[in-house]
Amino acid sequence: MNIDPHTFAETFIAEDSVKSAARARGLENGVSDVSQGTGAYLRQLAHQLKAQSVVEIGTGSGVGSLWLLEGMMTSGTLTSIDDEMEHTTIAKIALADAGIAQSRFRFITNSVMDVMTKLTDRAYDLVIFRGNPEDLSFAIAEAHRILRSGGVFVIDNFYGGNKVPDPAQRDPKTIALREAGKSVKADTESWVSSLIYIGDGLLLATKL
Repeated sequence: MNIDPHTFAETFIAEDSVKSAARARGLENGVSDVSQGTGAYLRQLAHQLKAQSVVEIGTGSGVGSLWLLEGMMTSGTLTSIDDEMEHTTIAKIALADAGIAQSRFRFITNSVMDVMTKLTDRAYDLVIFRGNPEDLSFAIAEAHRILRSGGVFVIDNFYGGNKVPDPAQRDPKTIALREAGKSVKADTESWVSSLIYIGDGLLLATKL
């Protein structure tokens, strides 16, 4: 049986039992989590950045949080934002199952706009966006403000279910993703950007 290269890459790094259990809880609750390959990549990125302070927008069931915390410095803190209390609740179960100290994370249940404006300037190494695409223009500006120089902003699920590459797709979420990509790519004084085919697409932007 032939396995396509994307599937091979997605399954190259296996998830442990804690992440698998968290993903299963997420599916039961209708939560969309990072793909397996995306999680492994984010862990690698956090490690490369020697990340101490990370912001995750869209907690899901905690699968992404688990991957990120594995890659971060052991003294680091993850701030994860979600507007659904149910997501925060099941994510806390995942981190407890993994034996992660409460001092290493804070889960905030509130709107992205309310929370991001309160975060400190130039204090974060990595910001991952997995929220409502219609919040992206706001999130891009705020991410640039709170990231240190050399910090990275990541938009997960950038392909929007493979709609973004198709110009015939014109629903509001797809348009928001498409416009976000254009603005980041064009703003070469603020960002160095690239797009990689992991999960449903990751747009990466490093702050200059």
